[in-house]
Amino acid sequence: MKLNVQGVYSLALGPYATSWLTLIRKAALLLLLSVSRAPQSPYSISHLKVLENLLSPQAATAALGPQGPEVTTTILSYLLHHDYYKLISGAIQRIPEPKSKKSSEVTLLVSLSTAPLSIYPPQTPEYGRSLSLLLTHIFTIPQLPNRIPLQTLPSFVSRIPISRLQAAGPYVENIISETNVEAKVHLVANTCMFFTPHYARFPPESMIFYLRLMASTFATLPPSIFDPSSHKPAKATNSKASQPKVDETRDSVAWKKGTDDSDEEDGIKVVQVSEFEVTPPTHRFPQIDSKTLTRLQKIPSQVHIESLVGACKNRQNVQDAFLMYVLALNGVWPERREYVLSVLLALTEGNLIRSLYRFQVRTSALGRNEGAGVFGVSIHSIPFHPTHLANDYGYTVYVDPKNTKDWPALIFLCELYTQALLTMGDDEFFASTTTTTIRNPLSIDELIVFSRQLLNIAFTLYWTTSEELQKPGTLAPAGYTWQVVREKVTRCLVAIHARDSRKPFVKPDGWLVTSQVDMRNFVQAAVLEEQQLSNVDPSADDDHPTPTTSTPHTTTTSITTAHNATPSHLKPRGILAKRTIAALSPCLGVLNNIPFSIPFEVRVAIFRHFVMNDMAKHGVGDRHSSFGYYSRARVHVRRGRVAQDGFDRLSEVDLKRPIEITFVDQWGQEEAGIDGGGVFKEFFTDLCKEVFDTDRGLWLANRKNELYPNPHMYATESHSLNWYRFIGRILGKAMYEGILVDVAFASFFLAKWLGKQSFLDDLSSLDPDLYKGLIFLKHYKGNPEDLSLNFTIAVEELGVTKNVELVPGGSDISVTKENRLKYITLVSHYRLSRQIRRQSEAFFEGLKEMIDARWLRMFNQQEVQILIGGVNAPIDLDDLRQHTNYGGLYDDRHPVIVAFWKVVEAFDQEQRRGLLRGFKELVPNFSIRDAGTDSHRLPTSSTCVNLLKLPLYNNERIMREKILQAITSGAGFDLS
Repeated sequence: MKLNVQGVYSLALGPYATSWLTLIRKAALLLLLSVSRAPQSPYSISHLKVLENLLSPQAATAALGPQGPEVTTTILSYLLHHDYYKLISGAIQRIPEPKSKKSSEVTLLVSLSTAPLSIYPPQTPEYGRSLSLLLTHIFTIPQLPNRIPLQTLPSFVSRIPISRLQAAGPYVENIISETNVEAKVHLVANTCMFFTPHYARFPPESMIFYLRLMASTFATLPPSIFDPSSHKPAKATNSKASQPKVDETRDSVAWKKGTDDSDEEDGIKVVQVSEFEVTPPTHRFPQIDSKTLTRLQKIPSQVHIESLVGACKNRQNVQDAFLMYVLALNGVWPERREYVLSVLLALTEGNLIRSLYRFQVRTSALGRNEGAGVFGVSIHSIPFHPTHLANDYGYTVYVDPKNTKDWPALIFLCELYTQALLTMGDDEFFASTTTTTIRNPLSIDELIVFSRQLLNIAFTLYWTTSEELQKPGTLAPAGYTWQVVREKVTRCLVAIHARDSRKPFVKPDGWLVTSQVDMRNFVQAAVLEEQQLSNVDPSADDDHPTPTTSTPHTTTTSITTAHNATPSHLKPRGILAKRTIAALSPCLGVLNNIPFSIPFEVRVAIFRHFVMNDMAKHGVGDRHSSFGYYSRARVHVRRGRVAQDGFDRLSEVDLKRPIEITFVDQWGQEEAGIDGGGVFKEFFTDLCKEVFDTDRGLWLANRKNELYPNPHMYATESHSLNWYRFIGRILGKAMYEGILVDVAFASFFLAKWLGKQSFLDDLSSLDPDLYKGLIFLKHYKGNPEDLSLNFTIAVEELGVTKNVELVPGGSDISVTKENRLKYITLVSHYRLSRQIRRQSEAFFEGLKEMIDARWLRMFNQQEVQILIGGVNAPIDLDDLRQHTNYGGLYDDRHPVIVAFWKVVEAFDQEQRRGLLRGFKELVPNFSIRDAGTDSHRLPTSSTCVNLLKLPLYNNERIMREKILQAITSGAGFDLS
């Protein structure tokens, strides 16, 4: 049917013009309704052509003269008021995709979708509202680019007002509120498809609008919705374009899957090995088609991020919007977070970190005033409450609106700098401006100020209860909750503190908040919180994380031999996530997340209080008292077979209860002595010497003679895993009892006890040659592809070398300039974590039976080592002498005793430790009594009662010789 344009407008010029306009508007709506309901009917094209002419200012002007545009505007306004865009969207979606590519109806519908943008002037509210409706209803159509005929695509793209997108700015909230989850996903995919090629043409205002619209959209979507692993496999397509590029998508997906025990949120948890299972997704996502998922993979790609970075260059306002965009993207797509940050680091080479700190974070008011919280509330004014620190503050937490703009830069800097530290060696971190080494983007002086700024913020956020943070008017920045903000600040702060722990650059009290909190009250409150928290059912913890040592596709094999049959009284309690602990208990939140803000000696005192309370809970008093004596486990151990007998006879014993040890000599006779603590300590000393002997095959030592689990395959066999579990229990028992063990562990292994990851710089102590090679790769000026590296690592087992893929398909992924930081991270992760995953799990399983994970999180690696083995500080002889008891002929003024202390004072520290090892830590106190006048006799000891039997030597020379001979004799009780 040929359309007669003049006929349509013939009545508009006569006396019936008003009635015509009223009727023609309704007729236009009926035509649109007809097309929307049946877009493939024989009449659809003619109906659409009528609509096209009615909405053409040119056609109306030709027929009506100067009043033509006004008539067109009136008709359009009526249609917009009656769901114009919703009807067009429905019509397009009712045409099957294969047919739509050749559909004339779709061509006309697409033309109508942009008609309002050529009718309304750009400066009018109607223009902005029409643009927002276009985004709301047309850009949310599934697979929109695939529905538009190829010949129509160029004209459609040309009519998108790229230079005027900001006109829809006032309607962002409408766009978000009027779209459901699925529509938002397609909005993201379609805008990325149509807008990305034209970023260079975007004026700043349009780019800011687009980035903020996407950030707002990301913030309302459930996490992981964009990730292919969150959706059922879509039907395969025969389009090669649907397959992600190796360097942009597949390797970033594989990276996420390859880090099978990464610690993103809460770190390694000490739980039973058999309980390592994958938690199913908590969200039910709408089904997303494979083409849309493929388009979404372009968002975190190297090319896309680079184009956005280019658009931000020399545009501060655009950069601010970009920060919000990336923060929101990392929130909705956590699987790509590290990849996105790594790409940004590679593209900006530290310049973004430097500029963020120097021009935005350093000058902001956030966390600047020591003694005042992030909200300007003095920490001095915060009282302690006997049950919950922040319940009775009497104040409400408010965020000063003038500081709201400062948060995104600070949060983003924390994210980016934390990521940078993962692959930054200490040589770079501490490099000066005069060195040729690639420097730390922040100077040491800047880090001192920045770390204090972060500490003030983190401490205040932990000190403030969740109820306060969730009150009206306390909206968190950048679309995050305050809990997430706190975690991001904490993660960066802890990473900086870890460097200071290895090589101090902050003054000793620079990490402490002792001037702001009464430590005595703090200890009391922490102990009370721990007692209350121990009664919380971890199964009710909504924040309970999936153990990070399990892979996405496998469940760790249980240890199933007889020695692993765990009695019910040994089964560990579940684990509360650090976020939950922080929400329930402010003091424990501080101790578990930023423990270094509290002095070490205070934390040790709290640790001992926790142990004492746990003993009381298990019905055990002081192990040296008569309380519970008859419930002690009595164990016979043969000299020379201490480890095997301990393994066989203690596997099912409740180690939290006292244990009485009786040694059996080589002739099968029980050795004389009553175990008052010394025999037990001697047993532990001998046991640890055996189980930590590297010749047994369970442990290896680095160049500093620090131990870590043997990564070889035989160490993962069930029998070996049972030994790791047993050793974990034994070491936990030593820490529980306060017995020092002469063993040092590698820092990267100790980090796992605390739920922390180990990265590049830890590799130097494990494999110096590999570390040097990775540093060379990181700083390599040429093309890394010339080195012919791929995402595999060579592993030698029993003399046979094999290549292990770091990610699925890693042998086909070359190491490039863009992904080399990822490769370095994966290699470090494999050597430091993946190779010893099962051994570590078994060890932690045993350790957890004795020591709660949250108790250990109060310390860093160096401090845990002190808890295990003490410090090599000089022995305080004055203190020891003051607490020494005497028997028989001796007292403190006896000539032999005076000579004894002179001899010991002349000993070096190793000789003193050899004589006094263990005595100072035991009850009863160290004692000395006379042992006859035979000056040829060696001094002997009854370690069961911590008694040194010292003959009446004639002079100091003989006494010194005999004592040193006794120290090195290595004999047992038979000398007594």
